[in-house]
Amino acid sequence: MTQVMQKISSDWLSKAGLRPTRQRMTLAQLLVGDGQHRHVTAESLFDAAKGQGEAVSLATVYNTLRAFCDAGLMQEVTVDGSKSYFDTNTHDHPHFFWEDEGCLTDAPSDQLVIARLPDAPEGAEIASVDVVIRLRRKS
Repeated sequence: MTQVMQKISSDWLSKAGLRPTRQRMTLAQLLVGDGQHRHVTAESLFDAAKGQGEAVSLATVYNTLRAFCDAGLMQEVTVDGSKSYFDTNTHDHPHFFWEDEGCLTDAPSDQLVIARLPDAPEGAEIASVDVVIRLRRKS
């Protein structure tokens, strides 16, 4: 890991008050070390870590992603109620889900217009609105 990537990863963890353990630093470097946003699954991040020769278990990846989400460093985007993607861009924005590839990408926020939301049921309030636009390639 280069010094620049270490600094970016360490700063990312520090801003959320997370201790920079070896596993967290390894995963943070894969997620934000180059300064770019990522959409990952626990499995894809695990594979990337293993591909770099890092000794990290899939359970550790899941636990670390959960800690990153709880600390506000990432957001979880669920597709079909069963598949979770983790996004390093925590600002509210829509997503494209590419059905053929099974991947998630950002959709342009400036093109999304939600004119009105339904009223929340009595005793409830709307916490957030997730927009996932499902795509498939034309035949």
